Amino acid sequence: MRKNLKLPRILKIEKIVGLKIYVVFNNGETRLLDFDRILKDWDIKESDIENKLYDASEIKKVKLNNQTLSWKNLSIKLMDDKGHEKLYPYEIGPDVLYRLSQDSDVSTKGFGNIVRKARIKAGLTQNELARRAGTTRFYISRFENDKSDIELSTFKRIIESGLRKQLTVKIK
Repeated sequence: MRKNLKLPRILKIEKIVGLKIYVVFNNGETRLLDFDRILKDWDIKESDIENKLYDASEIKKVKLNNQTLSWKNLSIKLMDDKGHEKLYPYEIGPDVLYRLSQDSDVSTKGFGNIVRKARIKAGLTQNELARRAGTTRFYISRFENDKSDIELSTFKRIIESGLRKQLTVKIK
């Protein structure tokens, strides 16, 4: 089982729908950033730079920069290390973004549910699947309920030895 990474970072912008941005974090989770909710929670005023993010066309201008979200169309003035004012793109730290995000319906964590359905269809209990796969019922339960990450070798063992199916991975 892999440990949770301490510093959240965004690896990919999955999709943008209106004021919602779906991102993949370095812990493997696809999470939703609902900027309508975020900006309301922040009590953004018309004079605030973030107010422009209420516009879906401005949200779509987001880019991934240093593993966080960045909007070059929204510039902020900051002092550089020499004390000179300089324009920087508006960014929100990935740790803040992770805290603001919520579980996504397009989460990459659907493998546990797939295994549960296949196990039930095969007429196996969690104990039987665990015994066949060389793991514990507790691990199978945590995995099926998306409470535990899984290594590919363990996943393969559960599929091939436990469920007696063939695992095929396809990358498009």
